Amino acid sequence: MDDMYGSDEEYYNGEYEDDYDRDPEPESDDDLSCGKAPSCRVIRKESLLAAQKEDLQRVVDLLSLKEHHARTLLIHYQWDVDKVFAIFVERGKERLYVEAGITLEEQNDNPSSDPSTEYTCEICFEDFPDEQTTLMECNHRFCNDCWTEYFIVKINDGKSRRVTCMAQKCKAICDEGKIRDLVTAKDPNLAEKFDRFILESYIEDNKRVKWCPSVPHCGNAIRVEDDEYCEVECACGQQFCFNCSCELHSPCSCVMWDLWLKKCDDEAPTVNWLSEKTKHCPKCHKIVEKDGGCNLVQCICGQPFCWLCGEATGFEHTWNSISGHTCGRYKETHLKSEDSVEDYWRLTHYYRRYKAHIDSLKIEASESKKKILDKVHSLEAKEFQLKDFSWAMSGFHRLALSRRVVACSYPFAYYYFGDLFANEITKEEREIKQNLFEDQQQQLETNIERLSMFLEEPFGNYAEDKLVETRMKIITLSTVTDDLCKNLYECIDNDLLVPLQQATHTIVRYRSNGVEKASEL
Repeated sequence: MDDMYGSDEEYYNGEYEDDYDRDPEPESDDDLSCGKAPSCRVIRKESLLAAQKEDLQRVVDLLSLKEHHARTLLIHYQWDVDKVFAIFVERGKERLYVEAGITLEEQNDNPSSDPSTEYTCEICFEDFPDEQTTLMECNHRFCNDCWTEYFIVKINDGKSRRVTCMAQKCKAICDEGKIRDLVTAKDPNLAEKFDRFILESYIEDNKRVKWCPSVPHCGNAIRVEDDEYCEVECACGQQFCFNCSCELHSPCSCVMWDLWLKKCDDEAPTVNWLSEKTKHCPKCHKIVEKDGGCNLVQCICGQPFCWLCGEATGFEHTWNSISGHTCGRYKETHLKSEDSVEDYWRLTHYYRRYKAHIDSLKIEASESKKKILDKVHSLEAKEFQLKDFSWAMSGFHRLALSRRVVACSYPFAYYYFGDLFANEITKEEREIKQNLFEDQQQQLETNIERLSMFLEEPFGNYAEDKLVETRMKIITLSTVTDDLCKNLYECIDNDLLVPLQQATHTIVRYRSNGVEKASEL
């Protein structure tokens, strides 16, 4: 096969040649390829009430409501303050309240009335004095025992965030203060559970807030201030996609990622075994099992082919290459007439490359990081003029970020160039877009491997002049891979997804500095 690294000059393409003559500029804080970075905050158990109060106060101040009415509004509109304000402006206060189940009618309670007055509860049909009944804001009155039992059932069923009145066809939401008082008198522990449900509704019903998916759970939640399509890092160190709460998967959309995980769960074991142990002959399509070390194999039908890519070849080969083929790019010639064979070839092509990068990412995270730190410590002990060795770890972080990007680009390609959008793009359009995408993907992949190669060099033992040269190569490659990641995201977003107007396949914006760490509330 061709040498994947080639010459040392290939990774510039002339575009970054001046970088060898000057030190790199520091990375900008504005690390999005487009738009504003979505800020995010950590909500801990002790700051949850303050976070809820912050939104409640905005609604209370604007609409001059009691706090429990403001909470009812926000729970109904999923804690979207902007939506509450928009409906208030467009439809008016009365429509806003009715849709949320808020009643602001004057109650029939008369403080000067005779306290001996009795009321008939329309639930149990027994008579009770005034102090043993409760009147809600919708002017429906029932005995305290019936109210209490009703509230207890709702709380135990987990439906206590919006408890409607017991009266038939009444959609008014009961006063949470009265619910709390009645339940506390019967079961204080259940009242605490009610308070917890009300408090946690800020997370459970809020599209801008998600629990951290860490296992075991750290107890934190994350709130984003702007775009919910973002990748965040909790204070506990857990990184995840905010929109779907899954592991990081951009530039693959959440829908595609969910399909990919299910596909891998169902078929990965078979794919792993088949891809490692067997290949289909490109001539007769029979399964061939490799039993030697050479990557030039021959089927029983007499056809020689490359074990790595499966393409038919001649018999001639050297230590470095097999003539007449390339291995890096997916080709339609792999596809066979039968649907099952076609699916097998496509899945194995994309899955093997995805898995190879994920495995490399894990190895680099567990082993390469320690080796780089050891080399940096070795350099710091030497009396070189060069004192700043942060470029080594910066290169490592760039490698990890870029490695994950290119790995997740394979599930995206599997679905985008498969059947998912078959009715929306023609075969000719698909071929053009696939060539454009694979050009970007292959450039990124090549430079990632170059960066990995230089980071693995024993530069901790280099003389200073050779160290300076290696430093500039790592810095330049870090810049190149960053730009290529941006280009790949822009290709996916602008050239592939936007023309299809696929809102369900929105991807996260690219951040040069990686996943945004949530700040404390």
